Amino acid sequence: MPKLIPWQGESEQLIVRDGDWVTPAEGSGFRTTPDYQQTRAFINRLAAASPDIKTKDIGTSAGGRKVQLVTLTADGSDPETNGKPTLLVQAGIHSGEIDGKDASLMLLRDYVNGDQALRQLIERANLLLIPILNVDGHERAGPYTRMNQRGPDNAGWRTNSNNLNINRDYAKLDTPELRAVMEVINTYQPELYLDIHVTDGEDYQYDITFGYNGAFASDSPAIARWLESSLQNRLDGAISAAGHIPGPLIFGVNSQNFADGISHWTASPRFSNGLGDLRHTPTVLVENHSLKPYRQRVLGTYVLIEAALKALAEDGEKISNAIASDRQRRPQNQVLAWQANEKPDLSVYAEEPFKGIAYRKEKNPITGAERVVWLGEAKDYPALPVFVDNVKAVEVRVPEAFYLPKSETLVLERLKAHGIEVGEPQRKAAKLTRFTVDNHEFADSPFEGHFRVSGEFNEDQVEVPLDNYVKISTDQPLGRLAVALLDPRGPDSFFQWGFFNQIFQRTEYYEPYALVPLAEQMLKQDPALKQDFEKRLQDKTFAEDPRARLDFFYQRSPYYDQAYLKYPVLMKY
Repeated sequence: MPKLIPWQGESEQLIVRDGDWVTPAEGSGFRTTPDYQQTRAFINRLAAASPDIKTKDIGTSAGGRKVQLVTLTADGSDPETNGKPTLLVQAGIHSGEIDGKDASLMLLRDYVNGDQALRQLIERANLLLIPILNVDGHERAGPYTRMNQRGPDNAGWRTNSNNLNINRDYAKLDTPELRAVMEVINTYQPELYLDIHVTDGEDYQYDITFGYNGAFASDSPAIARWLESSLQNRLDGAISAAGHIPGPLIFGVNSQNFADGISHWTASPRFSNGLGDLRHTPTVLVENHSLKPYRQRVLGTYVLIEAALKALAEDGEKISNAIASDRQRRPQNQVLAWQANEKPDLSVYAEEPFKGIAYRKEKNPITGAERVVWLGEAKDYPALPVFVDNVKAVEVRVPEAFYLPKSETLVLERLKAHGIEVGEPQRKAAKLTRFTVDNHEFADSPFEGHFRVSGEFNEDQVEVPLDNYVKISTDQPLGRLAVALLDPRGPDSFFQWGFFNQIFQRTEYYEPYALVPLAEQMLKQDPALKQDFEKRLQDKTFAEDPRARLDFFYQRSPYYDQAYLKYPVLMKY
C-alpha cells in the first residue's frame, strides 16, 4: 500500500477503550469489524439499554438474512408521525465499505451513555440507521476482499449473494435489499439520506469526501441549493474542526497523470444520489478515502453523521420547504443523461488548491509499462482542471402521462415499489404516441444480471382502447422519476435495462406456399405497392435474395406481427 501521511485529530477523543460499551471495532483497535451476528447482538444490547432505540427488520436478503433498521428518537416516538425531520444513514451497500456501521455503533453507544449534545439533537430530529444493507456480502468476509483498501482486515464482499451490485439497483429494484430501502424511504420520507461508501482510485489528502448532483443539473433545484449553500458548509466545518480533511466526490480523468484533472460526476438514477434527485429526497453520497486507515475513516464518519444530524435539527423547516417546493415542480422538458464538458473549469481550485499527494512514475517489470507510485507526501494542485458533467446528452419532452399494459406486471410492481402512483384502467379510447424501435443494439455481455439494450426510435399516433392499460400521470411528486424509468431514451429506463426485450422477438412466420399467392394478389390490388417493389428490385442485393423479396410482402401484409419492435408503453403529450 502507498505510504501514509501521519494523522491525529480531535475525533480520536470519541474512542472508548474500556468498560461495558466498547464497540467490537474499538475493542480490536479498528483492525476488524464485527460480523452480522455480533453486530445485531450489540445493537440489541443498545436497544435494551434505551427506550429511545428501537429495531425492526425491513427485509430479507436472497441468502435469508434479515436487513435491520435502527431508529433513535426522543422517548422512542414514531419517526413517521412525530413531526420531526428525519436523517436516514445507510451503511454497507458495498459491505466491504463498512465505515458507517462501526461509526453508527459508536454514536448509538454515546447516546446510551448520556452524551448531552446527541440527546439535544435527538430532541429535534430523528435518526434512522441501516447498519448493514448488503448482509450477504457482509458475511463473505476475509483478508482478501478489498486489496485497494486500508482495513478492516475482515472486510466484506462488494456484491450480494446473487452477485449483484446493489449500488447499481436504485432504478430497476431487482434486489430485495434495495426494495426494502425504498419502503423505508416511502414510509418515513427522510429529509436527508446519507449513503456511506469507501472510494477506489487515486491518492489525495482528503479523508472524508462526499457529493450530490449540482444545482445546474438537478431535478430538485431547491434541495440542491440547500445542499450547496447550507449543508456543505456545516459538514465541512465540523469535519475540519475534528481534524479531518473534507473534500469533494471526484474521479481522476487520467490514472497515469493526475494533473490532467478530475471529473465532477452527475449521477443517474441507478445510484442513490441520482435517484434522490429525481424523487426529491436530499441525498448525499459519502466516499471515504480507501487509502486512509480504517480507524481514521470511522472517526471521520462519526463526525459526518453527527454534523448532518445537527444540520437537520437546525435547518429542518428550511429543507422541508425546499422538498415541498421541488415536489410541486412540473417542468416541460427533462434531461435524462448528462455528459462531461470537454472544456475544463479552471476556477474551482484557483484560490484554494486541490489537496493531492505527490507521485512518481517508474517502469514496472511486471507490466512492462510505467506505473504511478504514490509517495505519501502532500502536494497541492493549483487551478486543477475540473471536467463537469453539465452537457445535456439526452433531453426529452415530458408527457402528460404514460400508459402501461396491465400485462407488464414486473414493471408495474417496480413502479409501485418506488412509490409511483398508478391509476386504474379506463373504459375509453385515446389517441396516444407510440414509439417504434428503428435501430437497436444489445450489449455484448451481461451487466447486473441484464443484457442492456439501446435504441433509436420513430413515433406515430395510434388510437388505443385503454381498458387494458394503467395510467401513470407525470402530474405527481414522483413524476420526474416516472419519466426516467418509462421514457426508453433514458439510460436507466426499464427499456434499456432489458425489461421489454420481448418486443425484439417474432413468434409467427410465413411459408412461401402461403405467402407467394398472397404477394401476387397484393401486387394486382395495389399499384403503389407494385411500383415500390419494382423500385426495390433495382437493388441487386435485394433482387438476388428470395427471402428478402418475400419479407417485403410479409411486412406489408396483415399477417405481420404488429407488436414487433413496438415499445408497449404509450405516451400522451
